[in-house]
Amino acid sequence: MDNYIKKFKEISIADIAAVGGKNSSLGEMFSKLSSKGIPVPDGFATTAFAFEEFLSHNSLHLPLHDLVNDLDKNNFSNLQTIGAKARALLLKADMPRSMELAIVHAYKELCETAYFEVAVRSSATAEDLPQASFAGQHESYLNVKGEKALLQAVKKCFASLYTDRAIKYREDNGFAHEKVALSVGVQKMVRSDQASSGVLFTLEPESGFRDIIHISGVWGLGENIVQGTVTPDEFFVFKPTLRQGKNAIVQKKLGEKAKTMIYSNDEANPIINIDTPKEKQERFVLNDEEITKLANWSLLIEEHYQKPMDIEWAKDGISNELSIIQARPETVHSQKNPLVIKEYQLLDKGVVLTEGQAIGSKIATGVARILQSPKDSYKLKPGEIVVTNLTSPDWDPILKNASAIITNKGGRTSHASIVARELGVPAVVGCNDATEKIADGDTVTVSCSEGKTGFVYNGALKFKEVELDFSKVKKTETTKAMLIAGDPDKAFKLSFYPNDGVGLMRIEFIITHTIQIHPMALVRFNELKDVAVKQKIEELTHHYPDKEKYFVDKLAEGVATIAAAFYPKDVIVRMSDFKTNEYANLVGGKDFEPTEENPMIGFRGASRYYHELYREGFRLECEAIRKVRDEMGFTNVKVMIPFCRTLEEGNKVIAVMKKYGLSRGVNNLKIYVMAEIPSNVILAGKFAQIFDGFSIGSNDLTQLTLGIDRDSAIISHLFSEQNEAAKEMIATMISKAKKAGARIGLCGQAPSDFPEFAKFLVEQGIDSISFNHDALLKGIENILQAEKKEIKKLQQTPSL
Repeated sequence: MDNYIKKFKEISIADIAAVGGKNSSLGEMFSKLSSKGIPVPDGFATTAFAFEEFLSHNSLHLPLHDLVNDLDKNNFSNLQTIGAKARALLLKADMPRSMELAIVHAYKELCETAYFEVAVRSSATAEDLPQASFAGQHESYLNVKGEKALLQAVKKCFASLYTDRAIKYREDNGFAHEKVALSVGVQKMVRSDQASSGVLFTLEPESGFRDIIHISGVWGLGENIVQGTVTPDEFFVFKPTLRQGKNAIVQKKLGEKAKTMIYSNDEANPIINIDTPKEKQERFVLNDEEITKLANWSLLIEEHYQKPMDIEWAKDGISNELSIIQARPETVHSQKNPLVIKEYQLLDKGVVLTEGQAIGSKIATGVARILQSPKDSYKLKPGEIVVTNLTSPDWDPILKNASAIITNKGGRTSHASIVARELGVPAVVGCNDATEKIADGDTVTVSCSEGKTGFVYNGALKFKEVELDFSKVKKTETTKAMLIAGDPDKAFKLSFYPNDGVGLMRIEFIITHTIQIHPMALVRFNELKDVAVKQKIEELTHHYPDKEKYFVDKLAEGVATIAAAFYPKDVIVRMSDFKTNEYANLVGGKDFEPTEENPMIGFRGASRYYHELYREGFRLECEAIRKVRDEMGFTNVKVMIPFCRTLEEGNKVIAVMKKYGLSRGVNNLKIYVMAEIPSNVILAGKFAQIFDGFSIGSNDLTQLTLGIDRDSAIISHLFSEQNEAAKEMIATMISKAKKAGARIGLCGQAPSDFPEFAKFLVEQGIDSISFNHDALLKGIENILQAEKKEIKKLQQTPSL
């Protein structure tokens, strides 16, 4: 028995050769991490020796070798035939009696009094290695009960060493077939069919950002995530603030979770997918306490293994307890250099055929091939784009020939998404209607370069690809190079760019794209008269009984995501700066916005924050920032007030913010002001007594200095930040800020477009310049040139 079986308590990570990657990892966690409070269900594993004995007992080594030797290794035209014959040999074979007795004895010991259900999982001796995940190549069987059923499941696992996908995977990765054995793990079942389950990465799976824990979950068995049958809930947890004991959940995304996979009493169909009740679809599968518990466990697991991990979790519906049921090294981003990235940009516009969740950030063009199942593999030519309902591990041999993947179903942790990342091809998943909107044989462009939404365009659109190596970018010396940001979905990727933080975070993007509702329409929801508007608000806030909390939570999540991406560097958040016509376009906005002839210089910025028409809306903005800083621990978030015309207005805003929980200086809160009005320049010294610093808004300052409405096309040719008067205002502003001891930065395009403008700013002694990400590298180059000239000038100046 000792040769055939190893109990989890006897297994460590050093036993990969004996029990494979999956089982050695389970044993490692059970024997080493259970004492740290991580619950791993007990079990045992059959050994590689047992598998070899099984083959020897039935004289299968030579027949299997001859079969695989006949494989067409160029086109794999006979892969299905070879695989089927190999599996048939194993399934027809007899298990040695001594092995049967050893397995049954271990099962009895595990169950103690009465047989209960177990999970029976395959674990290849080459599986879950850092260079090759091997995940999903072999079969697993759940809810197995009784001696006969267990022995049959073990034999099925043995046979799954020769699934078509596993044979192809070994060929692709250079594993000799005869040197890979199959261990079978037998583990106490977690009845997640009556609760929830999911997967967890100890990094952000799209960008590889290391300080995020990404958890996804569904109701019932986790196979719905793997298959991509449903869109799961997603939770993002920030490691540094988690270690500090703060509320580290930076984002929660509700998935539709339309199906729930459960066990049935039907032997022919032991697992079925049922419709999820509407009430459960609109409820998160985990509460905040459970999210935090899983995140803390994942920290311990990652620290133990000393590498990013891919972890499976399950919640038992009977005991309501969470468990970790599997952990393997993450094999995509952990193998990459995060400082070398490829940027993709569409150069043409096209007709959108369908859209879904973007996996990766690449663009690909090619012929779309609609496939109903892996049996259609002969239709796909290398370089074509697979379009299908969903994929499973059986698709792996096919997908290796695809230049992109498009699916109707699935989320970021679905099989199609995982394979796309491993292959380095773009995928658009969860489109719902891809197989309807795309015709077989059409030429399409798959774009994942536009954020978290992926688009499929008609035709072959032009695009450019640029490789960026950030390790070669020199750091600026005296002038900080910061980013302008607004889209939380791009934050983790942008964090790898060389930067000194975010000099301007615009919250308008979050309000427009995520919240969509005018804050005053939420504050005064019951007063709204328009039935259609109320209905739209109900749709957007359907799982938020407290309408105001919807705004606060969503804004806080967006700000916290960007704050996490750049932590502990400064992220300067500008409070809302819509004009009245822009606010009016939000849901419910027309009921709360006046009509103005010239909104550009009307009711905007600071003047709104203390005014009765918007004061309660500003309260919600302040509550969101307070939550991000005080509850979530992102004290790197600073605040900036736009368009503050007078000193009196500045004092009013500071007083209102204090009333709403944001007091200057408390918990290291700094409040800056935009310098974008001539009055800010003229009275800079006095404004510096009210605020902690300035950021020059060069666009507004230029238009108000020159008397130009920058929305006017007729006189747009007169607008220039390099105009002598505009530069004089900027130079004066920097000088006065320096004299007052206040921080001074600038946000704008000119320093990246014009080296001489960057030189001018550096000469004036500006503290920081903020750029859009696509202008950052050019901006840094211009700053470095300017700094070099300044240093040379100083060296040439004779000392007194």
